[in-house]
Amino acid sequence: MCGIVGLHLRTPELYPRLGELLTGMLCEMSNRGSDSAGVALYGDPTWTPPGRGCVSLLEVDGDDESISAAVGSALGAKVSATTLGATRLLTADADSETLLAAARAAYPGVLVAGFGADLAVLKGVGDPATLTRSWGLATAQGWQGVGHTRMATESAVTPSGAHPYAVGPEQCLVHNGSFANHATIRRELQAAGVRFDSENDTEVGARFVASRLAEGRDVETALKELCATFDGFYTLLVSNRDSFAVVRDAIACKPAVIAETDDWVAMGSEYRALSGLPGVEKAAIWEPEPEVVYAWTR
Repeated sequence: MCGIVGLHLRTPELYPRLGELLTGMLCEMSNRGSDSAGVALYGDPTWTPPGRGCVSLLEVDGDDESISAAVGSALGAKVSATTLGATRLLTADADSETLLAAARAAYPGVLVAGFGADLAVLKGVGDPATLTRSWGLATAQGWQGVGHTRMATESAVTPSGAHPYAVGPEQCLVHNGSFANHATIRRELQAAGVRFDSENDTEVGARFVASRLAEGRDVETALKELCATFDGFYTLLVSNRDSFAVVRDAIACKPAVIAETDDWVAMGSEYRALSGLPGVEKAAIWEPEPEVVYAWTR
């Protein structure tokens, strides 16, 4: 049992409240999983300044100054590093994939939590309330956020095993459930040259979606292919900087609720994750149908 939350803001006046609202949503899901938690947040001007490449790293030794120097030397440009709990957030005047390559050159084998313009991915071990305070999430801004609270079943409780899995540029995926045939699909993806960072079954789903998007599919098509390929019970939320999509398996055994107003679209594993959102009393609220992809674009 895990908890998923997501918030896609349509009204710029709400952007300054994204972190505050996402914090409340995530903490409401604490009893669905308190092993670890994570968020992906799009558009905070302090964490991910506009026009700069952004990379989130895990398990990097050294202080911010030494990390900035090492990656900056590999990049040939100034790099800023910020510590947010277990995550090191790097930004630079370079595209995100070039910055990512420099980080891997400076720290071979480093664990990448996420990368892409405007995207910060934060993960950690512990309960959501403690983690969100350590990140300062309540003060963050932006137009979209995704969060997850984990009850571990498939792999170790580590920051790298926490969700979201953000394995493609500006992409992330969170998952409640279990993929029964993930080992087979992992081997197929590895044979095609895809690298993995954990034993988590969710990473297999994230790598599968990222591979389809890289081949030119849109999010809806990629998720329909996932439904046709993966066995198991799951609710998934997949996002990039401009879209937000939800899908459930054919039996729809894992809970999910979607709410929509003119100002925002939100998803949670349970309604109580949405109950504190502004104007929720006027929202259209429904339970997503099995294997129907619900998608919104910024």
